[in-house]
Amino acid sequence: MTTQPALPERSGPATASVMDVSPFKPSLVKAVFRDVTPMHVSRSAAWAAASVTRTVLAEIIDGARRAAAEEARRKLIPGDLLSAIDRNVEVEVGSKWYDHSPTFRGLTGVRYDAEGVVVPSRQRSRSRRPSAVAGAHRFEAGVKKLLRSQGATAVPAMVRDLDGIASVFLTDLARDAAMVVREGGVKRFGTVTLVTPGEPAPPPLLKDPLLALSTRRGDRRTVGGDDVLSATTMQLFGDLRQRALTEARGATQNTSAG
Repeated sequence: MTTQPALPERSGPATASVMDVSPFKPSLVKAVFRDVTPMHVSRSAAWAAASVTRTVLAEIIDGARRAAAEEARRKLIPGDLLSAIDRNVEVEVGSKWYDHSPTFRGLTGVRYDAEGVVVPSRQRSRSRRPSAVAGAHRFEAGVKKLLRSQGATAVPAMVRDLDGIASVFLTDLARDAAMVVREGGVKRFGTVTLVTPGEPAPPPLLKDPLLALSTRRGDRRTVGGDDVLSATTMQLFGDLRQRALTEARGATQNTSAG
């Protein structure tokens, strides 16, 4: 019987080694924001977005490492990515990448139009402005740095998928942060309550300040750190959201708002 390598007890991927690394540079983050909005992006916003993206990727890598360890492997493969997402729905982010990656082919299902004709997979955009998918290669260095910080290595296909997920997630985060600025706050949250037929509805939960309708302060031309935090509450949920917010606040403590 083969002995599987033991992994340290999990307390969330925000260990000292991960918290100390900044794989996604603010200049790269600002470049992603420029792809989706002409607004000025503050330093605190760039650091917050980089931190949130790091937290999400670290969580995915952590789950993939555990899947690999179950098969006594140290090098991560795309199958480990699928296992990580399957086991933790909180990390199912950057889903626009799934249509472009062989790793996820077949998992999103065959799609049909109103006449029952199969809808072909989306093709790579040829727009002059780089899309999140076309610009995914920009994240390779940061992904490899994050892998090293967690004591992991990955095959090129796995690195490619982590690149793509990071790019799409950060692009969605930037779009939502810009929307928060335009609309003056978070305005898209609702509540769904599951009720058993014949049973009385449960009493309303205490309002989560993260989900409450927020009123934004400041001008409508600059994306600030708080706008990125608001966008994070829209992109993530559960323990991952709480951890991402906590780490992002810590990352921006020593940055200016301009």
